[in-house]
Amino acid sequence: MSRREPQSRERIIIGAADLIRRRGLAGSTVRDLAAHSGAPLGSTYHYFPRGKQQLAAEAVRFAGDLVTRVLERELQAGPVAGLRAFLALWRQTVIDSDFAAGCPVLAVAVEEPPREGDPEAITAAAEVFTAWEGLLAASLRERGTAPEDAARLAILIVAAVEGTVAMCRAKRDIQPLDDVAAQLEILLDAAAAK
Repeated sequence: MSRREPQSRERIIIGAADLIRRRGLAGSTVRDLAAHSGAPLGSTYHYFPRGKQQLAAEAVRFAGDLVTRVLERELQAGPVAGLRAFLALWRQTVIDSDFAAGCPVLAVAVEEPPREGDPEAITAAAEVFTAWEGLLAASLRERGTAPEDAARLAILIVAAVEGTVAMCRAKRDIQPLDDVAAQLEILLDAAAAK
């Protein structure tokens, strides 16, 4: 992101992503999301007239796009480079937040969909996970991994990393992420050797 001051709508989205990765969606009201971003509640409803689900979906897409850009760049050097970058992002997030923050995509995905209306935020989370899996699988295929194996391994990577981030937060320890990183690299090396 550039050094410019984010515009109001963007600032609200960034603030929402940050609060969701810390508290989850159920633990955050629209008022909380607006306050966390420093925006007036009226502005929040102006930019997000459908309310909390719309704002959460935008926050999930924003966070997903940040990770996607890193993956696209790092996967040019191969699946292991992409994996390392993916892990480094989450490692930094967990450590920099003193184990208070995880992934806003996962935070939204594990919550119960709204009883009424469109589960827009969960739909956005599914889209983000699918995009990450697609990037990883494509990189594996480019290095000779069979398409079915590449798809399965990509799902395993995303699921393992996301689950391990949650474990690190709960245990207040980064070791699970480091252990999973080592195992995933072994799997990637084996996939490339086939």
